[in-house]
Amino acid sequence: MHIFYNHQHALHQGKVEMFRGELVPCFEVPARVDHVLAELQRRRFGTLQAPQTFDDAVLARIHSPRYLDFLQHAWDEWVALDAANAARDALPSVWPVRTLRSDVLPSNFAARLGLFSMDAGSPLTSGTWAAARAGADCALSAASHVAAGARSAFVLTRPPGHHAGADFFGGYCFLNNAALAAQQLRDQGAARVAVLDLDYHHGNGTQAIFYERADVFFASIHGDPHTEYPFYLGYADERGAGSGLGFNRNLPLPRGTDFAVWRQALAAALQDIQAFGAQALVVSLGLDTFAGDPISGFKLASNDYLRVGEDLARAGLPTVLVFEGGYAVAEVGVNAVNVLQGFMQTSKP
Repeated sequence: MHIFYNHQHALHQGKVEMFRGELVPCFEVPARVDHVLAELQRRRFGTLQAPQTFDDAVLARIHSPRYLDFLQHAWDEWVALDAANAARDALPSVWPVRTLRSDVLPSNFAARLGLFSMDAGSPLTSGTWAAARAGADCALSAASHVAAGARSAFVLTRPPGHHAGADFFGGYCFLNNAALAAQQLRDQGAARVAVLDLDYHHGNGTQAIFYERADVFFASIHGDPHTEYPFYLGYADERGAGSGLGFNRNLPLPRGTDFAVWRQALAAALQDIQAFGAQALVVSLGLDTFAGDPISGFKLASNDYLRVGEDLARAGLPTVLVFEGGYAVAEVGVNAVNVLQGFMQTSKP
């Protein structure tokens, strides 16, 4: 398996995030990827591959131009406001909620920061754009590799992507790597692509991007949004709209769900993907379903991830696996590589 590794991921390293009413050290840290890389090397698993560099126009297939322009220049604008800002990350504090306008682009930086964000838990740092942009190249490269005939590829990058919408960041995510990979597979010949989100937290950004499209099926297994982030999307009655009606499947599960029940949901999602007639699969591989994750609530054990990989492989589809969440840092490497190992051991040559 080729592994497209983001060598620039550590350029994004937030200092604090807003969590339950206080500023706390960030849960999303460079060590997450470092542990996966170390486990890959320990098992001598896969081949590290440098990504291609893609033009920014490819990003605009998924993200709005004004959002991309903001994200690319946000840090320089932040520091230009006050030289002291170079020592602190940017967090939004105001948002255009119901009855307020979002069509007008304010000149005030704080207003634009809020316009293009969904929470105060995703610090924008000096290296955010570089890290996220290199991660997008990894996702696009992996999709191109699979479109060219490879059975699978793994995108090892951070910050993650599945909460990022067409024109906003949040949930630690800035560019939607899974959506970019799915669009690249479409652009390179796959008539129907499925995105399967296995992160504990619903992939609201990915769902919204494809919600009215019939060519990309989105399925997600996640914590019930009645109680779990991102709260405002991920309910079972969200089935798509317009041309996309029937091509969205959410499988929310209660906090405390064990692997046996979770695996039944995975089987249901994969059955829907088969019925859809997908020609390629993108997996948003969140490992925060692990029992020891500090901000999640499912009960999967490390060995369970071998079975997850096996189940994904049995779908028999060309597959791009994209690293997303997983905040039990010491265990995330073993859990991620277990998925990959299970997948490769079960894949047909």
